[in-house]
Amino acid sequence: MGPGRVCPVAICTATPGVSKQDIREQIWNHMEAQDIADFPRPVHHRIPNFKGSYLAGQRLRDLEVFARTQEVKVDPDKPLEGVRLLALQSKKTLLVPTPRLRSGLFNRITPPPGASGQALRRCATAQGVRDFSTPVGLDSSVLVDLVVVGSVAVSERGWRIGKGEGYADLEYAMMVSMGAVSERTPVVTIVHDCQVLDFPEALLEDHDLTVDYILTPTRVIATGCERPKPAGIIWSKIPGRPGWHCPVPRSTSSVQPVLSCCLETLAGLCRHGPEHIAPR
Repeated sequence: MGPGRVCPVAICTATPGVSKQDIREQIWNHMEAQDIADFPRPVHHRIPNFKGSYLAGQRLRDLEVFARTQEVKVDPDKPLEGVRLLALQSKKTLLVPTPRLRSGLFNRITPPPGASGQALRRCATAQGVRDFSTPVGLDSSVLVDLVVVGSVAVSERGWRIGKGEGYADLEYAMMVSMGAVSERTPVVTIVHDCQVLDFPEALLEDHDLTVDYILTPTRVIATGCERPKPAGIIWSKIPGRPGWHCPVPRSTSSVQPVLSCCLETLAGLCRHGPEHIAPR
């Protein structure tokens, strides 16, 4: 199947009564069965890479919001590799979250002086992110102009389902808490056409991140999403999680040490598996 073609068996609407996990399994199974999936495979339990992901990512250059962006945060998922490359080629400041938030919130990718072509391509890969990154502290003055996330499923209304570990939602909430993003910061996701489907808003929770633009190999969808994005970390939920011992912040000035505590706790939870983290 060519990267620009829609799935031959389109998944247009989720079956009534399904859960988020049911939808994830439906998408993963379909992408594998139709050979839409790309390395790494199988795509189950991942933000799935797909044939045509680079083409879909290149559509970002057509968005006015990208033209005026200076700092862009792009997740480390494989299908977003082309977006990371585009950001570097366009001389944007590229921020990439630390995988599973093990050692901080995110890193700034700094290519070698004079890097171009193949060198920039390497910087955009997972290995390049490790080799050419500089940690960004929670006390850093960061203002993210654009957020790009991966998804397992997304609706044309801008509702998003991730792979079920909650990292993208928590990363966004932490960026809100440190003042790096606001409700006006555009959020973009890159998916295959078959990952765009209708599902009930009732599946979403307050911590779930929504998206403003969906880019596929064949479409650019402006969602006009009216559902509010998370206004920050929902602190009341965090201390109740097994292993969470972070105090609820009493003022704006106390947020930074609490974020640091959350990151330290997440690093410990990651060693025990993602089931301790709120699903997305």
